[in-house]
Amino acid sequence: MAGKENLVPLTTEKAREVGREGGFASGEAKRKKKLLRELLNELMERENPLLLDENGDPMTNAAIMAVKAIDAASGGDWKAWELVRDTAGQKPIEKVMIADVDAGVVEQIESMVLGK
Repeated sequence: MAGKENLVPLTTEKAREVGREGGFASGEAKRKKKLLRELLNELMERENPLLLDENGDPMTNAAIMAVKAIDAASGGDWKAWELVRDTAGQKPIEKVMIADVDAGVVEQIESMVLGK
């Protein structure tokens, strides 16, 4: 890689200082992210008096967003469909486990599944 010969290793003190500053920046970023998350949760739970549910009660912003996501998913928006499915708790399991299984066990399971 070009320019590696120009790199100077940091002294212990400088490395400590840079790491400390990075730690402060990381903590600040986490605090900002948490504040934004809390603000969004609060806004989602607020009622919107402009939109009413079937009982005439104001809908929460979260309910409005859910309806909009379902409308988009019904219109063919794949990402909206995934959002609705995952939020409803129906996200498929993404873990794949590879195991060394005896062939007899595999045959037994196949016969149970296929009804042989």
